[in-house]
Amino acid sequence: MQDITGNLIEALTRMALPKISIIDIIQIALIAFFVYQFMVWIKYTHAYTLLKGILVVLLFILIAYIFRMNTILWIFSNLASTLIVGVIVIFQPELRKVLEQLGQKRIMASLIPFDAGKEVKERFTDKTISELVKACFDMGEVKTGALIVIEQNELLTDYIRTGINLDAILTSQLLINIFEHNTPLHDGAVIVRGDRVVSATCYLPLSDSMTLSKDLGTRHRAAVGISEVSDSLTLVVSEETGKVSIAMRGQIYRNVNADFLRGKLKYLQNRNQQMTKLGLLKRRFMNGKKDSENLGE
Repeated sequence: MQDITGNLIEALTRMALPKISIIDIIQIALIAFFVYQFMVWIKYTHAYTLLKGILVVLLFILIAYIFRMNTILWIFSNLASTLIVGVIVIFQPELRKVLEQLGQKRIMASLIPFDAGKEVKERFTDKTISELVKACFDMGEVKTGALIVIEQNELLTDYIRTGINLDAILTSQLLINIFEHNTPLHDGAVIVRGDRVVSATCYLPLSDSMTLSKDLGTRHRAAVGISEVSDSLTLVVSEETGKVSIAMRGQIYRNVNADFLRGKLKYLQNRNQQMTKLGLLKRRFMNGKKDSENLGE
């Protein structure tokens, strides 16, 4: 028994454990994070079905390798570069969405100062909040469909260009008149910036999320779609039921009441005010730094 124990201890001492540095731990953690985020993201997209098809092909290649099917392996080895390009083309919409979502992360704003020169935008007031809530539920009572996008920090210029410029002060009467049946501007979405309606009849991207309920129509899918590619908040009034819903960060909150909607808008208003103050302090700091550099010269 002692001999066995001694041999086991000697074998363990001979085993050379790899040296793991802090950099290795960081690399492992980063790879695990990105793989996890990729799997969570792809699970709820159409790319998940395509990925399962690719896994079946890879399993077929593995079987061919095990049983030494040289002809099949030769075909796949010669088509490898073409298949890689094909995968990129097939997953192009999903890859674009991933890069867009990666650029929206708050951490990127602190690392890459692309938006340092942006002007601080005007934020909506309490009066605008009241007008939005009133307009949504007034339209809901008569089952008038509406789609209202509230711009936040990320500019929606590309979507504004698809509509008709208005640049009008936001009021409940204006919104009700825009979405009234058979009026020239009732189709599409209205985009709100601060206290003003900047554009109407705007086209929005439709969400392809597989988690959305099947009874949601184009208006709701467009609301979720714009929330997936921007930090905007979108208000939806159903034309069939008259219920009010909110879309934000790729999620939709259905059948909300006036208090819930007002609370969401107040939360955004307070958050935006805090970010505005932070932006002003940052700009003052940058301007002061430039002034000191100029004095040094």
